[in-house]
Formats: sequence, structure tokens, C-alpha cells
Amino acid sequence: MRLLHISDLHIGKHVNDFPLIEDQRFMLDRIVEMIGSYNVDALLIAGDIYDKSSPSAEAVACVDAFLAAVADTGAACFAIAGNHDSAERIAYGSRLFAKQNVFVSPLYDGAIARHTLRDEYGPVDFWLFPFLKPAHVKPYFPDAEIGSDYTAAMRAVVDSCPIDRTRRNVAVAHQFVTACGIDPQRSDSELSLGGLDNVDVSVFDPFDYVALGHIHGPQRIGRDTARYSGSLLKYSASEIRQTKSATLVVLEEKNAAIGIESIPLVARRDMRCIRGPLASLVSDEVKDALSKRERDDYIHAVLTDEFTPIDALAQLRAVYPNTMSIAYDRTGVEARADVDECLPAVEERIDLAQAFARFYEQRNGSALTEGQRALIARLIEEGAYSR
Repeated sequence: MRLLHISDLHIGKHVNDFPLIEDQRFMLDRIVEMIGSYNVDALLIAGDIYDKSSPSAEAVACVDAFLAAVADTGAACFAIAGNHDSAERIAYGSRLFAKQNVFVSPLYDGAIARHTLRDEYGPVDFWLFPFLKPAHVKPYFPDAEIGSDYTAAMRAVVDSCPIDRTRRNVAVAHQFVTACGIDPQRSDSELSLGGLDNVDVSVFDPFDYVALGHIHGPQRIGRDTARYSGSLLKYSASEIRQTKSATLVVLEEKNAAIGIESIPLVARRDMRCIRGPLASLVSDEVKDALSKRERDDYIHAVLTDEFTPIDALAQLRAVYPNTMSIAYDRTGVEARADVDECLPAVEERIDLAQAFARFYEQRNGSALTEGQRALIARLIEEGAYSR
């Protein structure tokens, strides 16, 4: 049986006020193509289908079209609610979806949903674990010592599942899973994870494959067959160096080696960092060397200018229209000597209007308007006459 494991779609997400819905549609289309190209029997979506618990109408329509396209391929689909999702919204319409072999996690009621597919080696049981907190679990296990321990809570949940270990079992889960206290590699958006909310991977020992979501970088955790697939796209500057992928899993008979392959996901627009003085980054030489694809990438710029350039964002977006952010790094600027000893008088050194414009943009994050420039010029002129 061939499974395709993805997670953390975050449909409807904005990054630095840039809507990514078109990029997400593009990538979801690639996922549908992969299902056909790799003869996939089932798609596993390990949570965070939406970016918000109350997604926009556009995001809901996007997911609706995607699930319909997956159903049209003939592959089954198993999807769960993540911590960004509303469990109620994900569960809505589940009985209708099931008629198209699209199975979504129901609201947790003390039991975990199980669905079974068959191949030439027999049945494969798929267990859908929505994102759970100890508070969700404790009412159903009053005698268990759970407290605020996520590992204890999930162990109680897994132990309550009637798992037949003579069959192949696949878990789809969305938790911060660690291995003997060793954390997975995280991006900036995930640094708040960890501590009391971790679940040890040993909880999932009864399962032949564990399809995890929650962490945006694809990686194994504890064993090769417990994996985070990573997010669909790069969703922060800290993910720039990550290679996004979908995980292809091939199950044969029970206890046989499980085939695992990472299939790269090539985005419509990449997200990358550029660094250097502004004049160099927007020079004619650089512009001529850029392909249209490179111009359209999502850009995080790090400027190394000694002084904050005027209209830096506008100049960058003239070359890179999808510039998301600007940061400044002046660590390479040589230390200046004492001002009183080494610098000439201000009026001999720099134009006052230009100096004020730089100061204003650095302090406020935006350039002076034409009206403000005119006012500053008049005030400087009046000050010069008053001397």
C-alpha cells in the first residue's frame, strides 16, 4: 500500500501581510498530481489544515476543491484537526465525506476513529488522533494520573485503542512529539513549543508508521517510521533553508521493511534572503541577471548600509515586488573615531534635509511624504536665515 503523508497546510495564511492562497492552491494541485504519478492509495493529512480556527470563505473553498480533487483520483484521504484548526469545523460533514473515501477526525469523545483499507497483504488500520490536550482527555480517564502531562494523556488514549498488533497500523497525529527528551528541529514559529506539551514518541510504539504534523521541517523523530512531513510551504524567514517535501510511504506485509521517500515540493514562488548594500541589490547588473522567477520570489532583505537608505522598501520592490521584510545589519561597519575630533561642521558634511529624512525613516519605518519634505526644507531654510 502506497501512502502520501503531508501536514501543516495552513490554508489561508498570510506572511508579512502577503496572502499565500494562490501559492497554496498551486501546491495542492501538485499534491493531487503526485497521487496519480506515484499510484498513491491514501493521502494522510496530519493536521493544521487551516491557519485559523475560523478560516475565511476563500480558504474553505480552497480546501473543498482540494478534497474533491483527491476523491476524484480514487485514493482515500485521512485528515485530522491540528492545533490551528477548529475540531468542530473539521468534523463537520464527516459522514458525507466518508462516502467519498475522505475520512476526517471527529470530535474527541473518549475514542479514536479507526478506518481500514485492504491490499494484497491484508488490512491496514488507520487511526486518526486529532490534536489533544490533557484537559480534553482527563474526563474520559478519571482514574489515570494525567495532570498536565501530555505524554501521560496520549498514552492513556493510545492504550485505550483496541489495536490488533498482528495487523498493520498507521497513526495520524498532530502533537509535539519528542524522543527521550530530544526535540525535533524547529523554526521560529515553533519555538514556543516544548516543555510540558511534549509527547514521547514511545507512546506510538504500537504503530507501524506514525504520520506526524506540527513541526514545519520534514524529519524523523526517534525512529525512521515516525516522521514529521513538514509544512506545505515556507511560512517564515526561519524556514528559508528548509527543503519542503511530501513523504511517500510504502507498506508491504507486516514486519517487512517500510519504504520511505521524500518527494520535493517546488513552490510557485520560493522564499529566500538577500543581503548586501541596497545599491548593490538593486543595481542594473543584478536586475539583468535575475530571472522572472527570481524576481517574483518572496524576499527577506538584510541591508548592510552604514546609514538607513531612503525609500529602501520601494527601491527593493521595484526589483523584487514580493519583498516581505527588511532588516539591517551594520556589524561590518567600522567603528567611527570621536566625532568632535574627526568630523567637519555639519553644514559642510551632509545635507540637513537628507539627514533628517534618513533619521525619520529609521525611527518610523516609513519615508517622509512630499508635504513633509517641503515643510522640513522650509524650516531648514528659515533656520539658516535666522542665523
